[in-house]
Amino acid sequence: MAGDRWGWRGGATKLLADGLSTKINLRCQELRLLVYPSGLDLSTSALQLLRRELTARQRRIGTRWRRLTCGRQALMPLAYLRCGHTFAQLAAEFGVGLATAHRYVTEAVDVLAVLAPTLQQAMAVAAHKAFVILDGTLLPIDRIAADRPFYSGKHRKHGMNVQVLTDPFGKLIWVSPALAGTVHDIRAARSHGLLDAFNTGGIRCWADKAYQGSGPAVRVPFRDRWNKLSAGKKAVSRAHAKIRALGEQAMATLKSWRLLWNNPLQPRAQGG
Repeated sequence: MAGDRWGWRGGATKLLADGLSTKINLRCQELRLLVYPSGLDLSTSALQLLRRELTARQRRIGTRWRRLTCGRQALMPLAYLRCGHTFAQLAAEFGVGLATAHRYVTEAVDVLAVLAPTLQQAMAVAAHKAFVILDGTLLPIDRIAADRPFYSGKHRKHGMNVQVLTDPFGKLIWVSPALAGTVHDIRAARSHGLLDAFNTGGIRCWADKAYQGSGPAVRVPFRDRWNKLSAGKKAVSRAHAKIRALGEQAMATLKSWRLLWNNPLQPRAQGG
């Protein structure tokens, strides 16, 4: 049979004799996959939150049937964001088509994006804290050498500049939209309106040397060389560094999502 010849089983083949067109209708394909058990290092609360949001959205738009339940559909984007699996891998793992996997992940990302706090909401939270910690980080991306706007000379790689705001215990408060890697931290903070919000709202902020000249509300360490600092200034700089170190916990949490290691959402073409 033609199906056995080409490695297909259970298929029906129809060839038109006029030679103008050929139609092959195959109902199923013999496909062998290697499957192994895996897990996500996330709490069930993350899955339940996304499941509730997806359920509410489907009720609003009047969805009658989905290939996957809301719980399974919520698990797919978490695997994508946490582990960086491709859509082809997700489609095979969850038994859906490639387009369905892409649609489910995109829908979940849109639902989560709505939950992200605005800068005004973040400032309202920060106003009730003793102080906040501000730091910038570079999210590496795949870029060619011609894409200079995305190349960070400080880190010597292509990436996107992201500003991260945390509370005194290192808990994440707000993450800024991504800017090109060539943007300096203080420039990025100004463009997002962070510095104006700190200074006008009287919110005390601890930051590193990159934010020198940000205003009276932003505390930065002494800029001179370490061997030229007095004993008092060295003690202040050490205490400042210990406080800012708590913000690194939020950085570690942010970068634990594999999707942010090489930012696969960003296309390789210029201007993406």
